[in-house]
Parts: sequence; C-alpha cells; structure tokens
Amino acid sequence: MPLPRQLLSVQVAGARRVVIDGRSVLTAMPKRPVNGPVQVLPLGLAGDEQADLSIHGGLEKAVYAYPAEHYPFWRKARCEQGLDPIDDCLPFGSLGENLTVQGLLESELWAGDVLKFPHCELLVRIPREPCYKFNAAMGFARASKRMAQSGFCGFYLSVLTSGTLRAGESFELLPGRRSVSIAQLFAAKMSKHLR
Repeated sequence: MPLPRQLLSVQVAGARRVVIDGRSVLTAMPKRPVNGPVQVLPLGLAGDEQADLSIHGGLEKAVYAYPAEHYPFWRKARCEQGLDPIDDCLPFGSLGENLTVQGLLESELWAGDVLKFPHCELLVRIPREPCYKFNAAMGFARASKRMAQSGFCGFYLSVLTSGTLRAGESFELLPGRRSVSIAQLFAAKMSKHLR
C-alpha cells in the first residue's frame, strides 16, 4: 500500500559564506526546519534565500521539494564514504530542500502537475540538477554523480496560489497535461554526466 502524500517538514535558510575546496562561496544549504505555518509567496517561502539566483530561485524555481523516501539512500551513501549515517547527521533539509514530502517520487510526477495543499497550490516545473555545493553539503566528492545515477533529484515548484504551508499537512496531486515526466527531464539532462 502506498504511503499517504504528506508534507513531513518545511525548511528555510539564509544565504551565508562557507569554504568549499579552499574558496569562500555563498550558499543557503542546508535548510533548517520551521515550526508552525510558513508563508508561501510568489518567489518562495518567507525567510528563505537562494545564494545563486542564476541556478536556484525565481518564479519557476520558487520552492524545492524532495522525497523523504530517498534519505535512506543518502545515509547509506555517506556510510560507504566513511561518514556518519545517523539521522541527526542528515536531517530533513540537508539536501537543500524547502519541502520534504512523503508518498510522491520523481517517477510519478510530470511537469505541469499541481500539488494542492490546504492553503496553497504549487506547480511542478523541473528537476533539480546537482552542483559542487551539493557535494560539499553531502560531505563527499561524488555525491552529484550519485544523484545523476540514481535519479533521486527532487523537483522545483512555482507558486500558483500563495498562502501557507505547515509540516504534517496532507496534499493532493492534480495531474497536468502529462507530456514529460520529472524523471525523463532529469535523465535527459544527466545523460552527458553518465558517459
């Protein structure tokens, strides 16, 4: 029996400088959980920032969602690299997502689908593409390649109807035109990385 579709956690973060590979870079990873309702605005969640608006953010990438079902994969991948796999070392938001969702995978989503929450609606847009900051956040150099191989990318959403989100809310999936899936889009973008 499939898991119910539920928003397990909502996360935000401000951009800050960290050192990656010996250089100072601006990042908003990881995101931190928020208690209570969070305002959803056209450009994303209240209190959230994106460090590089050429890659993240904007109207089409206002909110990033990630399936909770993939977290065991990343904990195992970290363990294989000799890193701590304990849940506290990889809490929700560690992959940079604003929304950690349950019961909805990339293979079940199509660009144009709508996630209908009790107080807002979000439109499914495109898959997330990994970058060197993702490697740093995960703690090992081949994390981006593991994302490309697994297809465990998560997905960007735009805001159809502003409102609020709260951890624990259930949501519905309203099908769109169904011309291209998130999994297909990601596979096409990652094919060059897997050669």
